[in-house]
Amino acid sequence: MRYLFEAELKKKDKGYSVTVPFNVWEVVKQREAFQAELVIGNEINPCDLIPIEKGRYEIYFEAHDTAEFEEDRAYEMLLHVHGSLAPMDGESPYSIENPIRKIDGIDILVQDGDGLCGQTCVAMLAGVSIQDVCDVMNCREWQATMGKLISALNYYGIDHSDIIVYSTESEDVKLPKCALMIEKLGRFGHYLVAYDGKFYDPNKGIMDEYDFTKLVGYLEIKC
Repeated sequence: MRYLFEAELKKKDKGYSVTVPFNVWEVVKQREAFQAELVIGNEINPCDLIPIEKGRYEIYFEAHDTAEFEEDRAYEMLLHVHGSLAPMDGESPYSIENPIRKIDGIDILVQDGDGLCGQTCVAMLAGVSIQDVCDVMNCREWQATMGKLISALNYYGIDHSDIIVYSTESEDVKLPKCALMIEKLGRFGHYLVAYDGKFYDPNKGIMDEYDFTKLVGYLEIKC
């Protein structure tokens, strides 16, 4: 997967460092240092992701000789991490060419209890029960990560962007027609679905308005 965000560069040793603006543990199935690629402008920079604490990571890279970066300036960055999706149990009968359904509407589902918001969102998009998604993901309360949710979408043949767009608490966000949204809810992340100007929250039901300052990021669902 690829992850799009804006962040400032800091000079460090012979290169630059960037603080990743999302919890890496919740998105990428990594808990140690690992390598990836960071694209800034037209420059592709091999980089190291170094853990700081509790899912917070720092990116470190040495820039090409042709690159001229300004310290403390916000740049749009595209982080490419290979092999960041979790495999699902069992072979899927679905594919992008043969999805479980065409998304032309969303029926609201409300989770029974807490900790199943991610599975509930996939269930709404796929048109199946929450239990069906839990079985496919082999994932119970508080265990869903964005990587696992994307793998579940792939299992059901639900087409989506290969880029997760991360916001910076801005009210000026233009969502696609359908999106899987990530928001900050206390110490935890929370997932909900946006479709055709309405917001389908596994806790609250259907909402006509949304406070975009709570938005962490989103994944476009193609429909």
